[in-house]
Amino acid sequence: MTLFVKSFPVGPLQCNCSVVACEETKEAVVIDPGGDVEKILELVKDNGFTVKFLLHTHAHFDHIMGSSKMKEKTGAKICLHEKDKFLYDNLKQQCGLFGVKAEDPTPTDHFLNDEEEVKIGNFNAKVIFTPGHTPGSLCFSVADKESILFAGDTLFNHSIGRTDLWGGSFEDIIDSIKGRLLTLDDSTRVVTGHGEDTKIWTEKRENPFLQ
Repeated sequence: MTLFVKSFPVGPLQCNCSVVACEETKEAVVIDPGGDVEKILELVKDNGFTVKFLLHTHAHFDHIMGSSKMKEKTGAKICLHEKDKFLYDNLKQQCGLFGVKAEDPTPTDHFLNDEEEVKIGNFNAKVIFTPGHTPGSLCFSVADKESILFAGDTLFNHSIGRTDLWGGSFEDIIDSIKGRLLTLDDSTRVVTGHGEDTKIWTEKRENPFLQ
């Protein structure tokens, strides 16, 4: 069995979107489809994947802008944490503050819970509840030849997510990172919500916000 993982920037703020798929069954999830839907769909089609779920690390507009169209094109279920529903439902208002146009979002299909496992063919993505950047922020952990954490805007390369936006909390994000993420294996690769990947080992020792 082999896990396919491809991450690339999409949308107006270049959010990192990830396509994660089981090579054997061709079942896939898309994490944070924040825009450039045709680019995402082309990758899915070229590899013969069937997208089952659209997983959201949180519901800021730059991570959810492509979700409705992705659901329309693939039939995949839109999934996020219930505590971010107020952000998801207010997509148009969020976009308006940044001068971006958007339609009302398609309703959420499933609210994810901490420790829940989302099936990706012969693999599972584990849900990790990490509030702080938003009240319902999540990370997703998968493992094949290496352990990979899709951290959204909770943990960045030598930085952490903003906490001055809707529902953010500096205390909560630090607790989430130290209590839930830094306990992962040091070798875990971290796919961040924006910018370059990092490792748990690196952030544990070098991230100035965590010392």
